This record gives sequence, C-alpha cells and structure tokens, in this order.
Amino acid sequence: MNNVFVYCEIEDGIIADVSLELLTKGRTLANELNCKLEAVVIGSNLSGIEKQIAPYGADTIWIADDERLYPYTTLPHNSILVNLFKQEQPQIAFMGATSIGRDLGPRLSSSLHSGLTADCTSLVIGDFEDKKNKKEYENLLYQIRPAFGGNIVATIVNPDCRPQMATVREGVMKKEIVDANYSAEIKSIDVNNFTNSEDFVISVIDRHIEKSKINIKGAPIVVAGGYGVGSKENFQLLYDLAEVLGGEVGASRAAVDAGYCEHERQIGQTGVTVRPKLYIACGISGQIQHTAGMEDAAIVIAINNDENAPINQIADYVITGDLNVVIPKLINYYKNNSK
Repeated sequence: MNNVFVYCEIEDGIIADVSLELLTKGRTLANELNCKLEAVVIGSNLSGIEKQIAPYGADTIWIADDERLYPYTTLPHNSILVNLFKQEQPQIAFMGATSIGRDLGPRLSSSLHSGLTADCTSLVIGDFEDKKNKKEYENLLYQIRPAFGGNIVATIVNPDCRPQMATVREGVMKKEIVDANYSAEIKSIDVNNFTNSEDFVISVIDRHIEKSKINIKGAPIVVAGGYGVGSKENFQLLYDLAEVLGGEVGASRAAVDAGYCEHERQIGQTGVTVRPKLYIACGISGQIQHTAGMEDAAIVIAINNDENAPINQIADYVITGDLNVVIPKLINYYKNNSK
C-alpha cells in the first residue's frame, strides 16, 4: 500500500475549502508515514488547477479533464476513482463530507470493498493491537468521530482493508499553505480508459445553485442561541447584538428544531463548524453535539441563567443571568463605549 490520496472537489473552477483542509491534514499524515500526498481532481476546463492545489503540499496531482465530467454525476467520478485506486493502491483516502462526498464516498468504498468513516472530527496515525486474533498493526489511521448522538467519541480503525477512507466536514480541519512555490508532479488521467459509455447515461440538462446569503463560517464574531433563548421573538436580541458587533447569528440544533432559527445557521455536529475570534453562546447548555462545532473559537463568552451549564466549562468568560437583561446591557454599553 502506498500514499495518501485526497479527492479535491471543485465548483466553478475553485477548489473547495474542505478539500484544501484535507490536503493540509493529508500533508501532515504523509510526513508521518514517510509517503507522498496525492490529489485527484475530476472535472472540465481544469487548465491551471494545479496552482490552487500544489501550495498545500501535494506531491502528485492527478487530473481528469473532460467536458462530460462537469457538472458532477456519480457514475463517471466513481469509475475514475475506483480504477485509479486499484492502479495506485493508496493506503489512505479522504474526501469532504459534502453532498458530493456523501454520495461518492459510500459508493467508492463499496466498489473497493473497503471501509468508510463519515464525518470525522480528528485523524491521527497510531498502532492497534487485535487481542482477539493476537495481531499487532502499526501506522493505522485512527478515524475519530462522535457517535451515539454525540454521547461518546469513537475511534475507528480498519486494519484489513485498503484504502482506509474517511470524510470530514468543512471547517473541522485547518487550511494552511505549506509552500506557495511547492512543486507537484502532474499526471493526466485517460478518461476513456477509466470509464465506459454506461457511466455517461445520465446528463444534467439544467443546473441552478443559489448561494447562501448566510456566512457563519467566515464570520469573525458569532452570536449563537440555544433552546434557552425561549422563542423566535427573543432571537431578535441576538440579531441586534450581532449587528452591533459586526458578527453573524448562529444556533444550536435544539433552537433550530424549536423553530427559533433557520437550519442554515445551525452549528454543531449536524450543522456547520466555526472558528471565530469571538463566540457568544446565549442560552446554550453546551452538549457535545454543539460544542464539536465551535470548540476552536479563540474566545468563548457564555450567557446563561444556569451556573452549572456544561458550556461554562469551556467558556473563557461566563455571565450568569437572564439573557433578556444581559444582552440589552451589552448592546447599550458597546454603543456608548466604542468608536
């Protein structure tokens, strides 16, 4: 078994952030395993795409460029990856836990008879002792993710099948350029060799994507509310505070399920992951399902009338009190003391 592979998702000529995050993590793991990091890009009009990928440490970039490969359809992408992986025998393969990754990953792992761990929050290399069969394995991929509704954190290993496959949601890993001038070997994939005519029986006649107007992931300040906010009307206080601070409003799953806030603002295991400079948690209890999506915030302020709320354990500052009283005071103070 050979190198670490990352499937790079592309939209309108731009590599997805989650793919760049996986390249960053893949570079670290490849260094630890003393192997190469290889990227795979599948699409159309990909001239120059390697310039977006190489700086993140890819040693080899496989490019399948064919007008039939855009927009994404499952069968040809799966065939290309299946045949490429059979040829190159990667030991590890990653892709984003996006709508495409969640469609492609299970099909690919099934075709290769390998495993797949979805929505990982951490990926590390470690050893494993199979006590039942009295075997020891070195340098396995520890695929770490919350399980059983977030009540435990499971570490999953796949000692027998390759590649060891995992998907990761955007924002969970850091995105860092290794070297702006990093040199990668470019290899072209013969699409006709790796696919057959049946792979193209489905064609996209029309495609419309409406971009979200909400940008929680890129916000430097997030004011998030939980079920403890009490109502959709009370959530207006959070919008008022976010507007004053120049931030965005987020929500826990409990608040979204209660109808207080739209799903696009949900933060946590089943929402988005954020890394703001300041995170203000209002009426949020702090269960692991939520904290998994915001625990890397630089500063956390918790506003809660429960002094024993779990969120207080990870908060840098805790304000114990009624948010309906506290937030207006914060807004008033900020307006009167900022220029």
